[in-house]
Amino acid sequence: MPSPMPRSLVPALLVALLVAAQPGATRAADAATKACANPELPRAILDGDPAAPGKTELRTIRIEAPSAGLRLAVADTEKRRELGLMCVTALRADAGMIFVFSSGGDVEFWMKNTLVPLDMVWVEADGRVTTVAANVPASSLEESDDKVARRTGHGRYVIELRAGDAARAGIVKGGRLTVPALAPAP
Repeated sequence: MPSPMPRSLVPALLVALLVAAQPGATRAADAATKACANPELPRAILDGDPAAPGKTELRTIRIEAPSAGLRLAVADTEKRRELGLMCVTALRADAGMIFVFSSGGDVEFWMKNTLVPLDMVWVEADGRVTTVAANVPASSLEESDDKVARRTGHGRYVIELRAGDAARAGIVKGGRLTVPALAPAP
């Protein structure tokens, strides 16, 4: 019969087991993140390498806000709008995405697999800001659908930025942004 393990070794063994298990858990989380990431996200908006780099990148545009210029990837198709910033782990300052719709209207966003908190800005075709949803909470890959944040506003465009960037850029409800004419891709 083996002799019992000395009590003084139990904490050290537990720590060793946790450390040994960590790389596999990290690899699994990395694989899940890469599986849901938009491979077209441009490096110009990401703070770090893309989770799933693709052969092509979304085009980016510059929009002038009252206190900053914003670099935004253009989501101008249904698929690009659906993928959005899912599984992004870090955005650059004053960078994000603009979602382009064919006409103005009420638009609800469901933040499934959005791993970072975001500011969301609804904008009319003339650049008038109708809604600002600040610090919309992140979700996790495992979060149940009913717990994932939803936000609604009215506009032709929706802009997503790092949480806090809308206020730093001077974006407020009723304010104006200089938005070039954008239309959904065919």
